[in-house]
Amino acid sequence: MSGLRFHRKAISVLEAQQAVLQWVKHLEIEEVPLAQSFGRRLAAAVSAEQPIPHFRRSGVDGYAVHASDSTEASPDNPIALEVVERIFSGDVPERSVLPGQAARIMTGAVVPEGADAVIMLEMTEARERQVHLRKRMMEGENITPVGQEVSQGTLLLHAGQAIGAGETAVLASFGYSSVPVFRKPRVAIFSTGSELLDVDMPLEPGKIRNSNSYMLAYQVREAGGEPFIMPIMPDDPAIVERELLALADQVDLILTTGGVSVGDKDVLVDLFERWDGQLLFNKVAMRPGSPTSAGVWRNKLLLALSGNPGACFVGFELFARPFLRGLLGCTSLYHHEIEARLMTDYSKGSAYPRYVRGSLELRKGMIGVRPAGQDKSSIMVSIKDTDCLICIPAGGRGAAEGEMVKVLMLAGKPIIG
Repeated sequence: MSGLRFHRKAISVLEAQQAVLQWVKHLEIEEVPLAQSFGRRLAAAVSAEQPIPHFRRSGVDGYAVHASDSTEASPDNPIALEVVERIFSGDVPERSVLPGQAARIMTGAVVPEGADAVIMLEMTEARERQVHLRKRMMEGENITPVGQEVSQGTLLLHAGQAIGAGETAVLASFGYSSVPVFRKPRVAIFSTGSELLDVDMPLEPGKIRNSNSYMLAYQVREAGGEPFIMPIMPDDPAIVERELLALADQVDLILTTGGVSVGDKDVLVDLFERWDGQLLFNKVAMRPGSPTSAGVWRNKLLLALSGNPGACFVGFELFARPFLRGLLGCTSLYHHEIEARLMTDYSKGSAYPRYVRGSLELRKGMIGVRPAGQDKSSIMVSIKDTDCLICIPAGGRGAAEGEMVKVLMLAGKPIIG
């Protein structure tokens, strides 16, 4: 019997996370075209190289005028001004506007020198080369001043920030045709177990199809990584060791699923006992997934997750996702936490804290949460309905309906109203 199999010291989730994150090293930086940077992580901060807007900009279609010329203007007393120019968006004004003059101007166009207000077209009446103002204007009205949106030197984007729609707009505005991003982490995914079949194989008695590898691949890609689904490994420690060693130099993280419990064929336990790497932990005070293990081999992290789909999913979220975020330079590594009201009794007590796959709801302005289907680590189907993890403290009573509980928000999952 393996000494590691039955003599394990449980550490807290936080201790396990910290043990994993000690091995975070930022990945190399590469330049990619802006159109290929969507969803990537910035490798450098971006500051405003010039103000936005960098010229005085008209906020409406109308006429650029001296506000002082409109002091007596009203619907019953229109003030006539000479129109000296027509300015379209993208044009540069050719002359200044003097007192008694106006320039026809379009939304977004450069306000000419001399003008200090823009009157809306609807408050004017054009007559030959004149315009009649029917409203008194205030200085600065309908003009966006230089730097109103962003002043020069303002920090706009942080290193490690994901590039979404808004970030793309900022980068394009400042002329970033290519963007410095962190290389995507390469992640090898191995499923172990002689009971597993490839997804394209017909079912056989006593066998199941390999779903964990594909679930993990999605989670890796969602976290910004590049997943590589490897062939299913048999319950043979020597083969497992050979296959993992062959990949260690080519990837940034190795994920395995299955083979970490106390069964006679849990090969990852045997591997940790026979290898020359460093074991970080082999038991975590959590449900599900307490046998989750981690080690370092040739300076590469190996995370051994449970073979139960629910526990595998939770293990990735608690340990692999923060590690990948660290590789990509993120400043916030953990899931965003909120409090929500439990919408049903959860009477399943435990000596360890539970991380229950949950579903959030917004009702009458309050956020509620309930388990997403049957809460068993072997249940796979309810993962599709999971948008959060409900944190149930250790203890014999679980949690009652109506209690406020801590909830870990999962990436890309909106609250359903």
